[in-house]
Amino acid sequence: TFAKAFPNIEAHTIEGNDFVACYKLVNEILHKARSERRPFLIHAKVPLLGHHTSGVRMEWYRDDLDEHSKRDPYPLFRAQLKELGIDEKELQRIENEARDQVDQDYDQAKSAEDPRPEDLTEFDYAPTPITEEQGEREPAGKEATVMVDSALFAMQEIMAKHPESLLYGQDVGGRLGGVFREAATLAQKFGDDRVFNTPIQEAFIIGSTVGMAAAGCKPIVEVQFADYIWPGLNQLFTELSRSYYLSNGKWPASAVIRVPIGAYGSGGPYHSSSVESVLANIRGIKVAYPSTGADLKGLLKSAFYDPNPVVMLEHKGLYWSKIKGTEEAKTIEPDEDYVIPFGKARTVLSAEQTDNAIAVITYGMGVYWSKTAAKEFDRSIEIIDLRTINPLDYEAVKAAVEKCGKCLVVTEEPAPNSFAQALAGWISEHCFESLDAPVKVIGSVNVPAIPLNSTLEAAMLPNAEKVAGLLHELHQY
Repeated sequence: TFAKAFPNIEAHTIEGNDFVACYKLVNEILHKARSERRPFLIHAKVPLLGHHTSGVRMEWYRDDLDEHSKRDPYPLFRAQLKELGIDEKELQRIENEARDQVDQDYDQAKSAEDPRPEDLTEFDYAPTPITEEQGEREPAGKEATVMVDSALFAMQEIMAKHPESLLYGQDVGGRLGGVFREAATLAQKFGDDRVFNTPIQEAFIIGSTVGMAAAGCKPIVEVQFADYIWPGLNQLFTELSRSYYLSNGKWPASAVIRVPIGAYGSGGPYHSSSVESVLANIRGIKVAYPSTGADLKGLLKSAFYDPNPVVMLEHKGLYWSKIKGTEEAKTIEPDEDYVIPFGKARTVLSAEQTDNAIAVITYGMGVYWSKTAAKEFDRSIEIIDLRTINPLDYEAVKAAVEKCGKCLVVTEEPAPNSFAQALAGWISEHCFESLDAPVKVIGSVNVPAIPLNSTLEAAMLPNAEKVAGLLHELHQY
């Protein structure tokens, strides 16, 4: 029934305990799939002959053992082989040969050399070809472009150059082109078979990228709001993030997952959330959180060429620079070759006066709260825009803190148990001898959801005034 929602999938149901019938059907479908290049679904109904869990004796909780044992595929297969003319003596010989082979393989596996402890982290990430900034960030003769258009131009260039690239997700197809117009005109330019809508099913959107990548495609998918990513986290965590590691480097799951994020314009509890701390705890994926159009374009290009799964967090409030103080998110569009390596932070503001200076470590909307707040201080604030959360530019963070002696970490998430708080802990440990004050963290008020009411939303979120207040406290420490 579920498969019927997908018009091009042909579904078949079969008794999975009948080897002969299964062999015929699978052989037929494999031939069709390879020659007609379309998907099929086989629903094979099979018996459960053993435990669901070895922790409890199965006769204590299963009342269907007799029914399932009657559908045991092996006796049925044996009977079919006899009907085909294979006598009992030959069947016994085949069985004995199979047992000997299994015993031999078991002994070989048992005597194999154990893995070396030093190999534990060998396949955590596939090597990326993008290791340094390349291309031109600010070509001459161009006007500043809003952030959402920088992303659109990046997608357009990628899809024109790489026919294996696909863009799909919620409302990105030709009819709308994305709820933020981040995919406008792409379906018209590249066709509905490369740019298309999906069901509102995040587990499918994210999980399907594994198969797409295995088939040689390069999927770029969109989860419409960060609040919607939760149903897809199982696929992101159990499949994409682990594929390269668990296959000893054989099967990298290369995908770009674009996620509009953050509170903006009274989006309320279902369209405003920040989720970077959860994503930062999924090993095996990379996470970017750019704050300008140039960085978004450069990181999108890098993400596309990266063999690892990448989540691109794109703050909705920066897309058009409509919020006062975010005008610098609008930048000159970099050229087509521009890429930024992951794990390379950007110095937004350099502290010219290092006596009683403060290093502000932030990302996303926090860059603009911090930069506005810094105007109250006399050249004594250094602002580091992380740009990527994983990998993280620890060297840039350490250098800024050692230069200034004091540090404030700014995030949009509530601070308790967050990525920002973990980073503050790292700074306290690794920069301890350079610190003249405790490392501070500012984030949203710690409540379960972002209010719909604009007054309450503003009260919950950080802003330039709140950041400046904490900077004054640190200055006076």
